[in-house]
Amino acid sequence: MSEADLAALVRAAAVPLRPVGGSTRLLPGEDRPRLSTAGLTGITLYEPAALTLIARAGTPLADVEAVLAAEGQMLAFEPPARPGSTIGGVCAANASGPRRVQAGACRDAMLGIRMVDGNGEIIANGGRVMKNVTGYDLVKLMAGSRGRLGILTEVALKTAPIPPARRTLRLDLDAAAAVPALTAALTGPFDITGAGWLPDAGAILRLEGLTQSVALRAEALARVLAPFGMVTELADDPWPRLGDMPTSDAEGDLWRILCRPSQAARILATLEPLALDWGGALIVAQLTEPPVLPPGAIATRLTGAPGVVRLPAPDPVTARLEAGLKAQFDPRGILA
Repeated sequence: MSEADLAALVRAAAVPLRPVGGSTRLLPGEDRPRLSTAGLTGITLYEPAALTLIARAGTPLADVEAVLAAEGQMLAFEPPARPGSTIGGVCAANASGPRRVQAGACRDAMLGIRMVDGNGEIIANGGRVMKNVTGYDLVKLMAGSRGRLGILTEVALKTAPIPPARRTLRLDLDAAAAVPALTAALTGPFDITGAGWLPDAGAILRLEGLTQSVALRAEALARVLAPFGMVTELADDPWPRLGDMPTSDAEGDLWRILCRPSQAARILATLEPLALDWGGALIVAQLTEPPVLPPGAIATRLTGAPGVVRLPAPDPVTARLEAGLKAQFDPRGILA
């Protein structure tokens, strides 16, 4: 399938469609007739010296990461890897892993896009370098839009060198006690590239870079963290587990809660988390009832039957802006 074929399918559509890549990041209720981008595959440009890669949306994430690894590079935002995941799906979901605290989210690495809107028109926006834009910044707008405004057909991404050295420090703390320790690390001059918590690992902090620099920063960080408990080094690599969807045998649905780290203690008093990431700004828990949220926090239900997926509902101003964008890019309501 070509980009033109996809545009023709959208123009001919008479019922709402759900654009999907590998279907690995769908939320409850996202089960409308699916329009797959899996046929749009291939890396169309890769310039390692320029730290730039362009790939069609249906290209498997694993293929992109393999090509980058062969040149000693990576996607700095560390997208959670799931079998069948595509690069377009990663961008449409703004899927970002533990390194977001240092490198930013997927949207921060997106340089340009090609897309098909709800009218079946092909649109290009952005380019191959970071720059200011006028009008709609569709590159950022499409990140996390989940196919509601258009179907990604190609993405240009900024890449990064793989750090030559990595160390993970840990403290044996429960989730609530971990947040102040993670905050102390992130607010210091240590260039932390991961700050989270797992039940079997406790609070974990990642340092990356040149070998000598990592060693010096690890020593300094251990001194700062000493008041929180004994600091040890973790031999295994917990970060892929932290970045992906945790699993549990408990009843209930999986929820993803975004909050300010200063609000984490209040939320953690009401639930048992499966993981914390981004210094406590992300809480993952399995719950039989929707979480109780402080003002400003947002919760997304990742598993379960269709129904309420996001809490709270958008405020009137945000809802009006979202409706205006939807009317601009998908006036027929063809895209989910």
